[in-house]
Amino acid sequence: MEEAESFSNPSFLQDVSTRASERSGSDESPAVAQLRKLLFRRILIGASDGRFFLGTFHCIDKQGNIILQDAVEYRHTRRSGDPSPMEQRCLGLILIPASCRTSCHAECSIDEQISLLSINK
Repeated sequence: MEEAESFSNPSFLQDVSTRASERSGSDESPAVAQLRKLLFRRILIGASDGRFFLGTFHCIDKQGNIILQDAVEYRHTRRSGDPSPMEQRCLGLILIPASCRTSCHAECSIDEQISLLSINK
């Protein structure tokens, strides 16, 4: 019961944001700093089954699974006489497993693309 009350307490929220800003200081690794720059950017992810997902980058976990917000799925259609070979479907919030991901492209400037390529594993 105490946890539910603490979320509605404005001072608790201020403490959480203070701790988050302290945590995002110089003690984070360069890879985390680079990923933080990608938050809330449009990302295009290719899946191993040929589909593509376009959405806003929300987060990534230690296993490499990515969560996209406001995602749209694009897939090839095999209908004859169809001038547009791609079909789209709005999905919303989705998780894309790392094992299914074949490519990942972010909307950013050329300088940012070059700096992202230099992330060491």
